[in-house]
Amino acid sequence: MFGATKVWRRWHIVISKGQRRYAVCSALSASALTPLVLARGHKIESIPEVPLVVADAEIDTISKTKEAIALLKAIGASSDLERVKDSRGLRAGKGKSRNRRYVQRRGPLLIHNKEKDSALRTAFRNIQGLDMCHVNHLNLLQLAPGGHVGRFIIWTEGAFKALDSVFGTRSKDSEQKSGFRPPKGIVTSADIGRIINSDEVQSVIRPAHTKVFTNPKRRNPLVNPEAMLKLNPFALTKKKRSIEASKVSKQKRKSKVQKNREFVKQLLAPSIAPPRGVDEYPPF
Repeated sequence: MFGATKVWRRWHIVISKGQRRYAVCSALSASALTPLVLARGHKIESIPEVPLVVADAEIDTISKTKEAIALLKAIGASSDLERVKDSRGLRAGKGKSRNRRYVQRRGPLLIHNKEKDSALRTAFRNIQGLDMCHVNHLNLLQLAPGGHVGRFIIWTEGAFKALDSVFGTRSKDSEQKSGFRPPKGIVTSADIGRIINSDEVQSVIRPAHTKVFTNPKRRNPLVNPEAMLKLNPFALTKKKRSIEASKVSKQKRKSKVQKNREFVKQLLAPSIAPPRGVDEYPPF
């Protein structure tokens, strides 16, 4: 836009705390659905299950990056990391000269419950395409980048068990968020086709409409002869009479023009005889 950015413009919008928590719960639920994860473009064909939880006994012994890469290959997450590496490219526009030269897709997200000085954070922090997040500080921008839910998440065993204390359960409030419980599903069964075809629903719904109602296309009677004939049955006879009248008029005009030409020709003819030796006057 023209001019500098102003501080009084509404750059940020305040969202209620309950709505933000609801969005985080929805993003976490979507990460456990394989179709939504595949729809985001993640390569999860080789992982054993979704959600993917790694035991603490295997991940606590890792202290170096090469060990972390070996673990990711063992659980089948290396194909998604390769997808991120292949997508890296230069940014279009002036942003390449403003400290954001390269762009790439989002890869897997590792959610843990370790402290800042733990060896796990040191081992995984330098892997290209892998993001990390603490279970107590889940970021909606990481759980649903670009507003699209279904990110590929790798959980540690301790972080996955800590979800009940962070968000609570249906029968118990959260220990960190006062009086908060995760939202309940609207339907108890996700098989919508089975619900629709059940005897309880089919017995009370109206029968299906078999008659098709179509709206006829409106036509201009001044342009369309068929539409005019429906409005005025005499229109066709009137048109034929006008054609015959125009033919008679043309014939009368043609005969009148021919008669006038003969009259002018006789009027301009010479009244005296041509000179001796000349048969006739030259034509005009």
